[in-house]
Amino acid sequence: MKKSELVQQILGSHFGKVPENHRTAEAFAPSNIALCKYWGKRDTDLNLPLTSSLSVALPAFGSHILLSVNSDKKDEIILNDSPVQSDTQFYRRFIDYINLFRPKLSWYFKAVIHSTVPVSAGLASSASGFASLVLALNQLFEWQFDRRQLSVLARLGSGSACRSLWDGFVEWQAGVRADGMDSHGVPLEQIWPDLCLGLLIFSVDAKPISSREAMQRTVQTSRLYRDWPAQVSSDMEKIKKAIREKNFLLLGESAEANAIAMHATMADAIPGISYALPETKTSIQKIRQMRDEGISVYFTQDAGPNLKLIFLRQDMPDISRCFPGLQVVQLFSAGTF
Repeated sequence: MKKSELVQQILGSHFGKVPENHRTAEAFAPSNIALCKYWGKRDTDLNLPLTSSLSVALPAFGSHILLSVNSDKKDEIILNDSPVQSDTQFYRRFIDYINLFRPKLSWYFKAVIHSTVPVSAGLASSASGFASLVLALNQLFEWQFDRRQLSVLARLGSGSACRSLWDGFVEWQAGVRADGMDSHGVPLEQIWPDLCLGLLIFSVDAKPISSREAMQRTVQTSRLYRDWPAQVSSDMEKIKKAIREKNFLLLGESAEANAIAMHATMADAIPGISYALPETKTSIQKIRQMRDEGISVYFTQDAGPNLKLIFLRQDMPDISRCFPGLQVVQLFSAGTF
């Protein structure tokens, strides 16, 4: 099944209809950080994953969008007060996605986006971006879809976007259906008021290899990847148990092990892939040394050089002292320091 066919299936009678009120729609969606990673697809066009994954939202970081019909008869995207040029990957991905919903060729859109997440730097900017766009489309076209349906639609833009429709912990269930209707985010009930995440940013430059390209190369060439689904299954159960029981040691060890395993599959690809900068490696050594000294802190790393530190509020002073400039997010109180 193609994306366009799935969109028509989901929209049903809404497909091709022009809304009566050409108002401006407004939405925000948070970025999310995977504690149990998504890496590998069973269907590249529909962004269907080979395994489930689990993330936590960053309430203070994400994408805000104002979406409207553009009377200037052209598609226009403004990102953080600057026009996005039509020859950029950002522009092409946005237009390819919104074309799935364009009711008439004569309809053009204007999107004014403010993102507090660096684009293409391994901080899930595309997740919050496509999730906010889907929320805005739901308003603009008056679909009145629930979050599960919107999660499926967001996944078509970026896989991890299906987890950015909610705050807190969200599991992306891989599903088994060929059309992917059972592959969407499911929010967990648990909250963890003392849980913090620190953003250790070494670079906000675009990644030299996109996540999509790196993922495909890993699946096709990495010998270690054959063990990845079993690793995810084990880590997922441990992380969900840790969240239920608020067992920080189990959470930290499992999330860190999952990230290390994912990057090992990348390193084993042909040719090998590494996103780490010297600062990444030095900081990982420092984190392990801190644990030896009794400071309970762990890390996770996505497809990029930046690290996300996982710790409890009680250890915030020690960790901030060891990493000056660390951006600390209190995940369930929307506070940043």
